[in-house]
Amino acid sequence: MATINVTDDSFKADVLEADKPVLVDFWAEWCGPCKMIGPSLEEISDELSDQVTIAKMDIMENTGIPGEIGVQSIPLMILFKDGKPVAQKLGAAPKSQLKSWIESEL
Repeated sequence: MATINVTDDSFKADVLEADKPVLVDFWAEWCGPCKMIGPSLEEISDELSDQVTIAKMDIMENTGIPGEIGVQSIPLMILFKDGKPVAQKLGAAPKSQLKSWIESEL
């Protein structure tokens, strides 16, 4: 399953009310490190599709939720379980590290 795009309007339904954990990648088009991890997150989304949904939120197009959560630096990945943030990772990392981190938090 490919990553999904989440907006301020869809955040509650797509993330907070999801029936499985959701990893939200807060990113922006101008962010080099964000673009570097994008393909890795797509692959991880396919590999772990039965365990977690991976979502992307463009902080330039959606300012409400990132502001409420306090996103100050990107790329920032926050894992939500049962509607609550349970883990976060700031910055880019190789795919193997990202996948290991996600699996360890599920």
